[in-house]
Amino acid sequence: MTKARTRWPRQRDAEDSLPPEGGTTHLATVQPTELETCLRACAAHSGKLVAGLDRRRTALAEALRNLLATHAGMEQTSSGGSPIPLLRRTAKAGSGSALVLGDKLLDPLLAVGNKALDCGYEDELKLAILITDTVLTQRKRSRASWRLRARTLEAMGAETAAVEAYEHYLDLTDEDGFGVAAKTAGLRVGAERQSELLRKLERDCPEAAAFVGRSVTDSWAEGLELHGRGAWNEARPRLIGALLTQERAGAPVPEIQEALAQYLGLALEVSGAAGSGGSTRGNTGTGDLALLTDLIALYAEQRRTRMRGPIADPTFGGVEWTTLGEFRNRIAGKSICLIANSQRVGTGSMGAEIDAYDLVVRFNSYKIDPSATGKRTDIHATIHKHGFNWDQKVHTRLVFGGTSGDWKYSLRNRLVPGAQQYLGDESLRWPLRDIGKVGADVWPAIPTSGFNMLWLLDYLDVSTQLDLIGFDFYESGAYRLPAAMKMPITSVHEYTSEKAWVMERAQSVTDMRIRLR
Repeated sequence: MTKARTRWPRQRDAEDSLPPEGGTTHLATVQPTELETCLRACAAHSGKLVAGLDRRRTALAEALRNLLATHAGMEQTSSGGSPIPLLRRTAKAGSGSALVLGDKLLDPLLAVGNKALDCGYEDELKLAILITDTVLTQRKRSRASWRLRARTLEAMGAETAAVEAYEHYLDLTDEDGFGVAAKTAGLRVGAERQSELLRKLERDCPEAAAFVGRSVTDSWAEGLELHGRGAWNEARPRLIGALLTQERAGAPVPEIQEALAQYLGLALEVSGAAGSGGSTRGNTGTGDLALLTDLIALYAEQRRTRMRGPIADPTFGGVEWTTLGEFRNRIAGKSICLIANSQRVGTGSMGAEIDAYDLVVRFNSYKIDPSATGKRTDIHATIHKHGFNWDQKVHTRLVFGGTSGDWKYSLRNRLVPGAQQYLGDESLRWPLRDIGKVGADVWPAIPTSGFNMLWLLDYLDVSTQLDLIGFDFYESGAYRLPAAMKMPITSVHEYTSEKAWVMERAQSVTDMRIRLR
């Protein structure tokens, strides 16, 4: 018996720590939670984490240490008598006082939640939900908390609650830089296709009704045993009955998907379809191979739309991949300016000069103010992790990312049909590391989008003019789209090293312009 045949759907009992979505209204609604309760839970979880090889839990442990140290420092200052506007206690009925969540503690708390989500384990997902309960108890309009909550609920398989949380996030934001609207639409369509698939199974196998409501584990085990003995006609109603029971009990979506995949694999094997690895052993009970093909198509569609959302144009508007060599030829002999997302640019008046260059390069969540920033964008260079400005029409879009799989996933999910003529292929995915072969031993920090782009242009060395406009490495502050302004300037980059690299190669430097060619 193969491993696939021995993996049975999980039977969810009343005392289950993560009950099914259908019976867990507490997942859909925020449970009022005091900050003290959350901090105690974080401290207890920190004590459970031990040194190991799981880098995700190591990152969570570090985030927990930072949170607890920040809180301890604030408590010490408060007990010393100094005024603490960011952390104070307010009277509450029934018990002395409660901590108020201030800005200084908010970011470390959300960082713990995000690292817990990254871990993906049951205990960590529960901790992330507790954190969002805590933040949203006091800050009902916290966009970051609603998005964290939605992503965590989605990871739990509680899609209805996740969609509700995503909608709260969308109600609070003007720019959907993270592609939440598409994600929400994909979850809805995926649920519809899954229901359609199960209704087809239910109609085609009325005998399954006798097994609906029974123990999922028992029905599935019996079905697998009968299948192993070649009695597919008897096995099939039990397996479908188990699937329908999972659906009606509101089992988490990943569990239903796993069971559906296993069922379809068995049905395909029994059908004797070419390439299935099986042979026909009598009547499959699937009506015909055409019906099975329809079921598999529905399964594939619900998986695909959940991952990336519905796509009106699968060809993305006829976008063309561009290689390193092709990109070099397109910029050869051109004057190029790179525009920083800095307050120095935003408060300046270089718009006309910027638009006079042959090629204008902008980054990530750039903001346009024609008189200050210019209005043209020829090349948009962006990290793959968010979707700011991906809908803005440009000649070339270069998307940077350190991990090939994550980069491809982002392209499938975030690319907007018709918004670009050329898209950088994998040869342009991570210039400093992949083209320059500059490893972490030489350059430990993660290179910014701006540095990856600048390094690439300097490496190709085919531009008649290469100027950096407003690059002060965020000394003047950020100038970005309003939604992106809420995001902190990340600490994973090393702006001092990037600035030193630039200055070593600068031919002239003014307050607004650094010229490299």
